[in-house]
Amino acid sequence: MNKIFRFFLYLWPFLLIACSDSDPNPWLGHQPEPMGIYEVKGDIESLQDGITRIDERTLAFVLYAPLSSEVHLLGDFNNWDSETAFQLQQEGDRFYIFLKGFEQDKDYACQYLVDRTTRIADPYATSILDPQDKWIDSTIYPGLYPYPQGAKGELAMLVTTRIDSYAWEVADFRLADPNQMVIYELLIRDFTEDRSIKAVNDKLPYLKELGVNAIQLMPFNEFEGNISWGYNPSYYFAPDKAYGTPQDYKRFIDACHKEGIAVIMDLVLNHAFDQSAFVKLAKDQSGNIDPSNPWFNVESPNPVYEWGQDFNHESKVTQALVDSICSFWMSEYKIDGFRFDFTKGFTNTPGDGWAYDSARIHILKRMVDEIWRRNKHAIVIFEHLTDNKEEKELAEHGIYLWGNMNHNYNQATMGYEQNDLNWTAYTQRGWTKPHLVSYMESHDEERLMFKNLAFGNSNGTYNIKDLETALQRTEAAAAFFFSVPGPKMIWQFGERGYDIELNDDRLAIKPSLWTYMDEPARRKLYERYSTFIHLRQNNPAFGTSNFRIEAGKNELKSILLRDPKAYIFTVANLSMDVVHQTFDLESSGVWTDYFSKEVVSKTAQVSLSLNPGEYKILIQK
Repeated sequence: MNKIFRFFLYLWPFLLIACSDSDPNPWLGHQPEPMGIYEVKGDIESLQDGITRIDERTLAFVLYAPLSSEVHLLGDFNNWDSETAFQLQQEGDRFYIFLKGFEQDKDYACQYLVDRTTRIADPYATSILDPQDKWIDSTIYPGLYPYPQGAKGELAMLVTTRIDSYAWEVADFRLADPNQMVIYELLIRDFTEDRSIKAVNDKLPYLKELGVNAIQLMPFNEFEGNISWGYNPSYYFAPDKAYGTPQDYKRFIDACHKEGIAVIMDLVLNHAFDQSAFVKLAKDQSGNIDPSNPWFNVESPNPVYEWGQDFNHESKVTQALVDSICSFWMSEYKIDGFRFDFTKGFTNTPGDGWAYDSARIHILKRMVDEIWRRNKHAIVIFEHLTDNKEEKELAEHGIYLWGNMNHNYNQATMGYEQNDLNWTAYTQRGWTKPHLVSYMESHDEERLMFKNLAFGNSNGTYNIKDLETALQRTEAAAAFFFSVPGPKMIWQFGERGYDIELNDDRLAIKPSLWTYMDEPARRKLYERYSTFIHLRQNNPAFGTSNFRIEAGKNELKSILLRDPKAYIFTVANLSMDVVHQTFDLESSGVWTDYFSKEVVSKTAQVSLSLNPGEYKILIQK
């Protein structure tokens, strides 16, 4: 008995290990996990909507679908067969499932089948598969997962348990002074002939030389089709594959940060189109927006400006979605801020959106406060374009607002009246903060140079339809424009006098025309833009709030900047005649012509004779 007892004591530790939780039935030997993908139990309370990686073999899927009664998951793993598809469990308005058996280094295509009729990708998916993917060149997106035929022509999501991390070289970029931003608005599709974010990355030296310190990318989250401006968004958490891979976007943003350039993402959250999962989930059996849906208004409250389905921004569900979208791009892609499209539409107040709207202000302030709660340095820009009283209130809250000066500057460059440029300055609008992002051009308007050449005025031999004259007038307008304190925006290629018509085919692909840089007159305009931008970056006077602007419908446009270290005076003749005038510079001393380096005055006055299209920048230090 003693020998048996001693033998049992010897075996006891091994029996405890064998009977541990890792193997509940040790007497049957080790039981391997089932092959393939199978459902396991999990707790929905710990999950957010969308797809969550649980471990290297397990994913959880959660779909918020309050109008639906049944959801199945179709995919590569069940041959897209609705009869063998995984049915999600329902808890309240959410459907969920935990699946195990994924291979860590493998991608899987899948799709929700809602109420056995509607196929959608997960609204929070970060990678979308589209039948149009076959047109994406392999040089732009190498190894793109082929669109699965089992998805039946509808969008699907690509999922994996793999962690595709990116090693950021600049982990904590911050633009030093957003009030001194010079933003370059850029459409990836048309910026280079390659039409990719990698190709834009290759052109960063050009933008760095130009001097811009912020790049505003027109919408690049998943949009309908492959050839678009991006204002028809469908999925909000996935970068559009037509421009490149997620890693390509991250490399571009990282490269910008290394050069001291912020990246601003153009977001479209006023409306969505039919390809969107949210729109599909909001419709009733007749294909109409269900009044009880939590995302969209049945009808847009704006009878003048409406596109697709109008988001109901008073809905807590929509607000939570907006917060999630902004948070995702800031955390996952280190986006520095957002330009929000058509923010005047973020309201349920009936009308064209122009009038002061306190309900809208409340919605917008809530949104930006949530952005700043996540990143207090985030740059927020609105395309608002409403009554000045409302824009001033938003500016005082810390928001930047687009200031459309295209018509006035183009009238000036074409040599016509109605060219009051005072509204370029935030002080002329009664604002106390320099949060006006004024611009001479944006993607929405015809180019200055196109209209100069097509409709320019003439006076004797002075003809603005002449290329060099048209470029000279654009240069003179830019000299004044960049002298006005506050952020500025350039629409791509305005710096070299791009003159291709917009509205012959508004949304069509436009040539990038990098050959313009080989033309001396256009190259000169680029160099002068660069000079103006670097001048304002290197002189505190361009950030002063103490200035005198005289840019009404008079012949000359001038601005005097007052700073303890320097006075700067810019004047441009945008009339059609030679103008002689004496100016009060307010400070006696040596005034020097910035370009010629000649001393033009040693007193507080200067008399100038300016030809049409001529300008001067005078500095006293």
